[in-house]
Amino acid sequence: MNKKIPTRIYLSEDELPKFWYNLRADMKNKPDPMLHPGTLKPVTAADLAPVFCNGVIEQELDDTTRLIPIPDAIQDFYRAYRPSPLIRAYYLEKILGTPAEIYYKFEGTNTSGSHKLNSAGPQAYYAKEEGLTSLTTETGAGQWGTAMAMACGFYDLKLIVYMVKISSEQKPYRKALMETYGANLIPSPSNTTESGRKILEGDPDTGGSLGCAISEAIETAVKTDKCRYVLGSVLNHVLLHQTIIGQETKTAMDKYGIKPDIIIGCAGGGSNLGGLMAPFMAEKLAGKSNARFIAVEPASCPSFTRGRYAYDFGDTAKTTPLIRMQTLGSAFVPSANHAGGLRYHGMNTTLSKLYHDGLLEARAEKQTDVFDAAIQFMKVEGILPAPESSHAIKAAIDEALVCKKTGEKKVILFGLSGTGFFDMTAYASYNNKTMSDYIPNDADLERGFASIPGIPQNG
Repeated sequence: MNKKIPTRIYLSEDELPKFWYNLRADMKNKPDPMLHPGTLKPVTAADLAPVFCNGVIEQELDDTTRLIPIPDAIQDFYRAYRPSPLIRAYYLEKILGTPAEIYYKFEGTNTSGSHKLNSAGPQAYYAKEEGLTSLTTETGAGQWGTAMAMACGFYDLKLIVYMVKISSEQKPYRKALMETYGANLIPSPSNTTESGRKILEGDPDTGGSLGCAISEAIETAVKTDKCRYVLGSVLNHVLLHQTIIGQETKTAMDKYGIKPDIIIGCAGGGSNLGGLMAPFMAEKLAGKSNARFIAVEPASCPSFTRGRYAYDFGDTAKTTPLIRMQTLGSAFVPSANHAGGLRYHGMNTTLSKLYHDGLLEARAEKQTDVFDAAIQFMKVEGILPAPESSHAIKAAIDEALVCKKTGEKKVILFGLSGTGFFDMTAYASYNNKTMSDYIPNDADLERGFASIPGIPQNG
């Protein structure tokens, strides 16, 4: 082993970022603005005010301020569980027999088990500062719902979580943990909202989707006094908060003179990947780096690799602004056999633009192949990865094996966005060989594409 680089690289509290980094400010070709579905004009703060907190609205609409100060109270909140470690995967390198150096940023050290707390804390903080008393949200695999329950517990806010029904059935302990923090969890779609009832009328046996859950959460928020909706991925203010991941990673790597050649992250809505890669992408945009960036998504929900770059609604009931993104259509519902998160029909606008412009690669992986990689990783690295994170592990292993074949000594960095302790039903399915792969056919995708509104596209 290289004794100059420790297995785990930690920063001190003094080295924690004081600013969030706004990648959009450094993009010459910026993502297209959200549009009001009625006027087809860019949304304003007033348009978003009935749904979101004022603090995050300002961040969502700001594509020019490069560094946005992290409030002192949020810096204190972060110190409860940050910095997270950057780990050199010496044992994985050894078992693969690769000349590559492999590093991963591990975000699973807090009770929520994932990176989601990095945005849940700020969003709850802004809600409390605004004088709100409750929030609503959705969650797929449960990481975001858990993180938001933790943050609302900390800031003494009521929370309703609409959890994708099939996920709530697969992960009862996620439900228990959210309820322990004081959240009210409702499997979605439900009979508690008009949008939920409408979805159930069309398909009583649906396992639900994030699009369905978003519709219910927004409806409840706008009908409840002193309540707003919060979102755990997709939107740019969430990606902004997650840049604390990439900034910590870059600071740790710079200490040891490490320059990543390949940066990899799992991609569902895009906040984890975007947060990790942001400061490294800044160097690429400035012509100071030739690094590759790889988004890894499930083959069962392939919004990057098989989606369309178009203006679409963010939810099934079509209540959100129109967002130009890589999308499978707001009516797309992933197969019920899909384990974990990464099941949203669209992708963050910043990442979608980078992908459209050729600055970001993407690949889709089958579920069983992803779990194969997870098992290989956990046996030597000693960490049980979340199914979502395991998509990044699969790509990192593949890239390391390419280096083994070519003899190139590349530096590979990936995001280990969370732990898999609430995903044991999926691991049991894998162990019992009852896990299956489902890849949507063209007809499946066309049903989703049919729901995309025909908004004229430019470029």
